[in-house]
Amino acid sequence: MTRSDFGSPPRDGRIVILTGAGISKESGLDTFRDANGLWSRVRIEDVATPEAFARDPARVQAFYNARRRGLREAAVTPNAAHRALVALEQRWPGEILLVTQNIDDLHERAGSEKLIHMHGELFKARCLACAGIMDWRDDLESTTLCPGCNSTGGLRPHVVWFGEMPLEMDRIYQALADCDLFVAIGTSGTVYPAAGFAMEALAAGAHTVELNLEPSAGPSAFAERRLGPATRIVPDFVERLLSDR
Repeated sequence: MTRSDFGSPPRDGRIVILTGAGISKESGLDTFRDANGLWSRVRIEDVATPEAFARDPARVQAFYNARRRGLREAAVTPNAAHRALVALEQRWPGEILLVTQNIDDLHERAGSEKLIHMHGELFKARCLACAGIMDWRDDLESTTLCPGCNSTGGLRPHVVWFGEMPLEMDRIYQALADCDLFVAIGTSGTVYPAAGFAMEALAAGAHTVELNLEPSAGPSAFAERRLGPATRIVPDFVERLLSDR
């Protein structure tokens, strides 16, 4: 089968979708690299590196405790873009893999199942003493007891910090090598390795699409670009993709 004029994959084609903070912005969560994003208000080196945790664990825990509490607020719910990706997963006959840079749980709450959190999950904790990973929705403190090994001081957010390797990279690169369509949604294109995914997919012969509020940074590996709020352009794109099929 051939692709359509607007770049959809074959009817049983394989799709890889990458989402970033822009898809959750309309759900009330801060982005990172916008003019008023998180990294304009706090230094990465102070809260998002292994060295920061070793130097001042209380400060790091406080930063993520605040974000965890924010994610629990009743007003923070999946939006139309999250729900559109669930509809695509449910209705597309081929393989789909959703890879998110986000550490929130909005994709899961919307109903996504074929999902990789490459940067970890805010509602999970990891123990440095026993390497256990567990669901965690409350605050973490230096005195918090690990349920797995009963040690204290070793629990940290299950979040990939700068200088650490993102999760499940072998699986992601294999999916990129095999996909027919790659779609990046709401990501700045400045953080590697995710910033290189479009080029990986393009080199493998996939059609590449960016759905974003504004163009991402750096040289473009996208054959197609649609700009606007995620809650408008993602449902429109999904509907066109499914209608074309």
